[in-house]
Amino acid sequence: MFCSFYAYTHFCWLKLLKVNERLLYSKRMEDKYINKIAGFYKQRRRMPSYAEIAELFGFGSKNAAFKLVNKLIDQKFLEKDKKGKLLPGETFGSLKVLGFVEAGWPSPAEEELLDTMTLDEFLISNKEATYMLTVKGDSMMDAGIISGDLVLVERTNDAKDGNIVVAEVDGEWTMKYLRKRGKEIYLEPANKKYSKIIPKETLKIAAVVKAVIRKY
Repeated sequence: MFCSFYAYTHFCWLKLLKVNERLLYSKRMEDKYINKIAGFYKQRRRMPSYAEIAELFGFGSKNAAFKLVNKLIDQKFLEKDKKGKLLPGETFGSLKVLGFVEAGWPSPAEEELLDTMTLDEFLISNKEATYMLTVKGDSMMDAGIISGDLVLVERTNDAKDGNIVVAEVDGEWTMKYLRKRGKEIYLEPANKKYSKIIPKETLKIAAVVKAVIRKY
């Protein structure tokens, strides 16, 4: 009886180990697919076609590519538009890098699509309103923001006193602390060699800085 119980327990453990091995293998293969598709997108700025997916992974037919795509759609890594074209899904996490923002003297308003970047979703509360800017200048260095940093910003016109904001002041863009002192509203740098900016005509808040990203 004891031997039978031991043999049965041993059999169950072996079966469980095999299941776990299959799950780990499946996860590794899944990561491989995701990484390759993400790499393709990063290099070519578009998602691969079904034929390209089949070629990318050495599938013998497009049917295997369709099955993989459907699985990745279920995981929200991919999605389709109305024409069936593949697009990055919710978990793909691609964000726009639109251009540069001055952290020195204000510069003329300018927006240019430079790149896209993937970030963990815990940084993003409103994906549609979130984008990134590359910092130029040193006026926010005492706030830990230096030239070359990326700032993750969220579009809003409801900024609070003390927020670091991206703002249009008298037709030019800059990034500074927003200060509200009674009826007076102005922008303040985080570097003593710069003066506060008091708008002569207009001050429009475009976004609030949510995070700073620096690559070493």
